[in-house]
Amino acid sequence: MHTDSIIINDLEIYANHGVLSEETALGQKFLISATMYTDTTKAGLSDSIEDSVNYADVCQFITKYLTENTFKLLEAAAENLATQILLAYPLISKIDVEIKKPWAPIGLPLNCVSVKITRGWHIAYIALGSNMGDKEKYLNDAITMINDDDMCIVNKVSSFIITPPYGYTEQDDFLNGAIKIQTLYSPKMLLSFLQEIEKKANRVRQIHWGPRTLDLDILLYDNLICDDDTLTIPHPELHKRDFVLIPLREISPNCVHPLLNKRINELITEIS
Repeated sequence: MHTDSIIINDLEIYANHGVLSEETALGQKFLISATMYTDTTKAGLSDSIEDSVNYADVCQFITKYLTENTFKLLEAAAENLATQILLAYPLISKIDVEIKKPWAPIGLPLNCVSVKITRGWHIAYIALGSNMGDKEKYLNDAITMINDDDMCIVNKVSSFIITPPYGYTEQDDFLNGAIKIQTLYSPKMLLSFLQEIEKKANRVRQIHWGPRTLDLDILLYDNLICDDDTLTIPHPELHKRDFVLIPLREISPNCVHPLLNKRINELITEIS
């Protein structure tokens, strides 16, 4: 993520957001602040607005979006606004959005209430596998669906390799690959999104490590380390599987495993 930033402070708008019917009917004042993280080097050298994020344009965008849409909660307004700005302005890698509500109807004296969030693009690596039906079509269709989603951009796609089954061996060979993506999804949201794609491919989970039309696994997500009941990142088997490491090496050989602190090239050497 970039550390340079362009800041909009307390942009005043009049909009119709709130839980109470009076708020959505009559409207009220809101103050919007945004810190947009972007690399300003090129604009600093060229002195051209084309190489920067036009803050005047962003102010117009914020005003239009928040006056044309209605949200009950500041949380929802901030979440949706941050996402839409990131989608509309590719030079912004991360954004802090704060929405202040100075006329909050709580019946007590206060300056304002506000919600502040930080959202941005993340780098994730996804493993793909199939050993049923038209394997290559399943993998290619999955890549297309990921790239067609507004919240994801596929940056790199590995070659597909044929590998023997892992764990449960009484099944057909697999076709495996890996992709590098940028995503606005959180890790758990990304997991749910990938599982929906698996469902569309009629993925059935009957035998552990058994045959499947489509398998999509999150290998890495930024430098995140997490382990709970639904998701473990880095993938716990990543460093043990050559059919994952070989495609991953093709698209990002110097990518570092955040737990082992070793590059993909090193991990392949250790298991070969």
